[in-house]
Parts: sequence; C-alpha cells; structure tokens
Amino acid sequence: MDKRSKLKPDFNEVLLEAINEALSSLGENVAKSIYFHVEKTFNIKPWEIPKRIKEFSNALEQIFGLGARTLEILCMQKLHNKIQVTCKWPKYEWPLSKWIAPELTFQEYVNLMRQNYEKAHTCDPQMGVFMHEYKELQK
Repeated sequence: MDKRSKLKPDFNEVLLEAINEALSSLGENVAKSIYFHVEKTFNIKPWEIPKRIKEFSNALEQIFGLGARTLEILCMQKLHNKIQVTCKWPKYEWPLSKWIAPELTFQEYVNLMRQNYEKAHTCDPQMGVFMHEYKELQK
C-alpha cells in the first residue's frame, strides 16, 4: 500500500459519516430510529449502507415517501462538502445542453462521487494537484 492511499480515508467511511451527519441533523433520536428501522425492517446494517446504497435509498423512500428525496439531497450535500471533488457532469448533445442539469438518482450520485474520489486519491496526479490547490484556496 503506498503512502497516499494510507492518508486518504476510505470512501465508504466518508459516505457513512456524511449520511450520519445528514440523519443526525434531524436529531440524534431521529437518526437512531431511522437506523433501527432500516436494520430491522430492511435488514441493512449501518456499516452495509455504502455497499447497499440502492437498497438504503429504497428503504428511505418506503419510510418517508417523497420526503426521502430531501434526506438524500442532504446526504449528497454533506458528502460533497466532505470529499470536495469536482467532476464533469454528463452533457446532452443539443444546443441548450449546457443549461440543463442532469437528473441523477442518489445511487448514481454516490457512484459518480466514489469514482471521482478514488480517481483523485489514487492514480490521477493532476486530480490530486487540483484537490491540493482547492484546499489551499479554502484556507
């Protein structure tokens, strides 16, 4: 294992932290209740969430209905703030495409962020330099 990979937190850990922060923003007891319900009803243990993100999203939808989208957006915001990876969004092939934001599901967003996070921290030195410069600008 190289030095760089030891320094970066695992994406799954970062994702779990972001989800926990999002759920905890509703209150600690609410977060505990959600985790309990997801585990008992949907058989998804908290540490399994990153590997079972689609099932977790479906569980939130069954629990909260359309309100699940608000929770997912909150999770995405927390994740984005934690990993600070900029990525290129897919573009459509027609003249007004630059004005259209692609609609991504929670699962698609997490997968896209996972790919870009891992790329930024492993094999792409340019992305790593960009991340360093971005962090310096944030100071």
